[in-house]
This record gives sequence, C-alpha cells and structure tokens, in this order.
Amino acid sequence: MAETEEVKQERNLRKVLTATVVSDKQDKTLVVKVDRRSPHPLYRKVVKVTSKCYVHDENNEAKVGDVVEIMETRPLSKMKRWRLVSIIQRAVTD
Repeated sequence: MAETEEVKQERNLRKVLTATVVSDKQDKTLVVKVDRRSPHPLYRKVVKVTSKCYVHDENNEAKVGDVVEIMETRPLSKMKRWRLVSIIQRAVTD
C-alpha cells in the first residue's frame, strides 16, 4: 500500500503548465506555446518569454487556439516530453 502512495506522490511532483495550441497538423502531436514572465537579467524589466513544447495528444482532441493543461512525462519521441491533461478553454470559432 505504501508503494502505491509513493508512486502517486512522485507523479504529483511533475510539472503542470497552461499553454495555447499553435499547431495540430501532426497525428497525435500538438505544438503549444507556453508564456511566462521573467525579469531581464541585466535591466530587471519584466518581459514575456515564450517557449514552444511538443505535446502528446492521444485522441487528437485539441485544436488550434485552445488553452490546454499539459504535464511533464517521460520522453515519448525525439522532441515530445509533455502530454495533454485537459482542455481548459476551447478556441472561439466563427
């Protein structure tokens, strides 16, 4: 019983981020952008820093513009290190 609790605790230590889907053209893969704010190393002005992540989406659920929650995982391919947890907000379609 103690072993399963330790495994759950380990899983909870994984990073969880909120990101916006940029591309969904690949099969079972999303490209998302993660925005964060950090101070400039020299001038200390707060600037927006964007990084791009490749996310595993098993059922091809998310579309471009969706706000999603992603979780860190083991390496799934050369560039994929994240998996889709949930879709927080759907994109507005006309």
